[in-house]
Amino acid sequence: MLDRFPEIEEVVAFIHDHIDEPLPLERLARVAAYSPYHFTRIFKERVGLPPLYYVSSHRLSRAKELLLTTKLSIRDIGLEIGQQSLGTFTSRFTERVGMTPAQFRTCGEEADGSLRHLRKLGDWRVPGTPPNGRQQVEGRIAADTPFEGVVLIGLFAKPIPEGLPIFGTIIPALGGFRITDVKPGVYYLMATAVAWEMGAKEALLPRATLRSRTRIPIIVESGSEVPYQEVTLYDPRLDDPPILISLPLLMQRFLSSMARHSR
Repeated sequence: MLDRFPEIEEVVAFIHDHIDEPLPLERLARVAAYSPYHFTRIFKERVGLPPLYYVSSHRLSRAKELLLTTKLSIRDIGLEIGQQSLGTFTSRFTERVGMTPAQFRTCGEEADGSLRHLRKLGDWRVPGTPPNGRQQVEGRIAADTPFEGVVLIGLFAKPIPEGLPIFGTIIPALGGFRITDVKPGVYYLMATAVAWEMGAKEALLPRATLRSRTRIPIIVESGSEVPYQEVTLYDPRLDDPPILISLPLLMQRFLSSMARHSR
């Protein structure tokens, strides 16, 4: 974790250890021995997200795990993570994961198929120059730990990999990448690796995958060149937000886009 505000480490560990309990802001602030206002400010500066948003993200990650590893009903899983309304749970899960809880529970076979298809893919063509008014985000991906597989890279509105990325791509190995046709805006770049040997469950619950996220946003402006991005994938850290987006869904969308462009 980062060195700034080391006292937040204790709070992050407390959240992980008590994720199944009520965690109001006041309780978390007491762990850090700060006022709620001051605690919220330094937690966001250290972690990148407000504390209660960080908590809700890990609870949704817990819901993903329960969907794949238990036979609990979707309603009961919502109750397990503190959502009293089935409709609210379903809408929040869908918004932040990219598919409904029911779809997520049954997508294991599709996940395996997408990974096999990507491994056989021979044409990883880089798109050309973006049209007028659009930009491209280029850079290079390295990793602290060697691996063989694909790297999923996306531009998100928040510093957490949730929902569908606004723009993104997949590359077949470490090295250069280019995200084209990017509209002007403010984005956070997120990346994660999917190794060839991973199974569907590991891809759907990417707790141990290499990853990277920018804490400082990338500003894309019309007519201004975007700085070259040097990205290093690292092993998960305790204060990282979970990868909520369904990685197999991103792989399926990428393969569909490649198929359309090959016609």
